[in-house]
Amino acid sequence: MPKASKKTVTPTKSTTPTQQRLWLMYPPRLIKKPFIWEVGHKFKVVTNIRQASVTDEIGIVCLELDGPRAKVKAAIKWLEKRGVNVEPVEINVIES
Repeated sequence: MPKASKKTVTPTKSTTPTQQRLWLMYPPRLIKKPFIWEVGHKFKVVTNIRQASVTDEIGIVCLELDGPRAKVKAAIKWLEKRGVNVEPVEINVIES
């Protein structure tokens, strides 16, 4: 009888590169703040604006963050502490 092979799971390290796509929603009082620029410089992550809609009432931005997992997580927490609503983008993938 053949032995069952064991799958090894490598733990995710804080330095493991990650890419996360997020929706950022700004209330009116925060619309003019340069949060995306600050995140890129403060946390040394790559920012990529995928979509944006900004009016006097609300700012909605689809943003990709690329970098080490720990820095991406820290950047998200930093945005939330400043009053930006951050939600992950749900990407539906249809497999054929």
